[in-house]
This record gives sequence, C-alpha cells and structure tokens, in this order.
Amino acid sequence: MKGRWAEDAALEYLLVRGFTLVARNRRTPYGEIDLWLEKDGLPVFAEVKQRASNHYGTPLESIRPWKLERMRKSALYLLGREDVRVRFLAVLVSGTRAAWRIELVPLE
Repeated sequence: MKGRWAEDAALEYLLVRGFTLVARNRRTPYGEIDLWLEKDGLPVFAEVKQRASNHYGTPLESIRPWKLERMRKSALYLLGREDVRVRFLAVLVSGTRAAWRIELVPLE
C-alpha cells in the first residue's frame, strides 16, 4: 500500500500521546475508518491524509464534508448506538517517508 507508511507514522504518533488503538481500517457500509482509537474513555475516529506537497491542496482540504458525514455514519454503525460522545480527528501527514511532520485537527 503506497501511503501505508503515513498511517503507520500517524498511529505511532497517537499511541505515544496516550491514545489506544481499537481497530485499524475498519470497513462499514458507509466507508472505511482509518483508525478507531480511544482516549480518556471516549471513542476517537481518525482520518489519515498524507501529501508530499501542497501543490494540489493541503491534506485537510482533501477531507470534504461528505467524507466527514460518512465517518459519522461509520462511527455510529461500529458503536451500535447513537447516545455516545465521540471525537473525530484529521491526522495530517505532510512530507515524504524520509522527512515528514504530523498535525492533528479536530473535525466538527
């Protein structure tokens, strides 16, 4: 998988910061959740986006409103209930495998 290194880096970054992995690349009828994590008792669903440059837009710009809606539906599907608080994160990886940086952005 071409961008697998970015997802691996994102996961390691989050684990070091106290997140716990629940599942990775979980498919639902609504789409795929890159990383399903937990932190402070809350489920956290993360979309990992990597770009080598901003020539075609930033990693955050590639997360369209429809993608966030699919993430919400997928989260509810995986949790099996609607009365739970959840967090959604964009894990933005800029650069290449040789030199990169990560930024976390809450998604609303």
